[in-house]
Amino acid sequence: MSLTVVYNGDCDSLTLKEVYSGVLTELMASDSRICIGEADIANGMWAPITQKMRDTYPDRFYDTGIQEADMVGIACGLSAGGKVPYVHSFAPFVTRRTFDVIFVSGAYGKLNIRLIGSDPGVTATYNGGTHMSFEDVGIMRCIPHMTIVDITDGAMLKDVLTQSADIYGMFYFRFARGSKPPTIYGDGSTFSFGKANLLQDGSDVTIIACGMLVPEAMIAAEQLKSRGISAQVVDIFTIKPIDTQLIRDCAAKTGAVVTAENHNIIGGLGSAVAETLALHGPLCPIEMVGVQDEFGEVGSQNYLVKRFGLDAETIVQKTLTVLKRK
Repeated sequence: MSLTVVYNGDCDSLTLKEVYSGVLTELMASDSRICIGEADIANGMWAPITQKMRDTYPDRFYDTGIQEADMVGIACGLSAGGKVPYVHSFAPFVTRRTFDVIFVSGAYGKLNIRLIGSDPGVTATYNGGTHMSFEDVGIMRCIPHMTIVDITDGAMLKDVLTQSADIYGMFYFRFARGSKPPTIYGDGSTFSFGKANLLQDGSDVTIIACGMLVPEAMIAAEQLKSRGISAQVVDIFTIKPIDTQLIRDCAAKTGAVVTAENHNIIGGLGSAVAETLALHGPLCPIEMVGVQDEFGEVGSQNYLVKRFGLDAETIVQKTLTVLKRK
């Protein structure tokens, strides 16, 4: 693992779907095992290179239509035949709609598949509650040996996708297609699955965040500093397997933890961190920023972030609460 933390609030120059498209195009060109699966939203993920990829690799680019379970089933067959499939749809449809196929044909069958869930949580915006996955991480956490990654920025996405081509197993990646997230990591940074990143040290509280809440955690830490509160910030991008040791070390140092995620606090990062501390210690107060056991709704991302409390302001308030408990 080799990290350069360069967070300054500026957004990445590329959307995450552009990074994804670029990486997979390179992988397909260099590795004949790589295959792509899409469920009738290829143009929304790959344009303007979709047709070129179909023409160049017609036997390795599969658009199944709105039949996500069939898409995953085809991926299972391709994996059994020695291919490395990357299959994509909206996060709720590539997880909850296809769960049994993933579980039985994929994971139970010990196959080798990368599931890409786009627009998770509030990033589904105007697609509304039916497309707003606050439960996808919880669903995937129940599958033995599943690796779950909540993408922070483009540098991370590029590295972990490239690495995953040569690591056998089941993976679930979640990120917003059209997002240009704030840059946290420098180009060329490398990451280790199952190892969290300590972005900022501190002594009073540990903020453990993932995905789109990582930049919000950095903002919150700056706001807390102005109040005389020293906050550690941890990017725990691999939610499963989780970095038990770093969680324990941080909790032991600060004695208070706040988790932050674009997901239901039930079954997601908050649950995973609480389970870790309950099972392995040290016991300390914990507060959770995330969706509070609710369904999604239609709205702009700015509205939904405020509606569900997925912002720096809420992280600050939860921190003040947990420090009172400490």
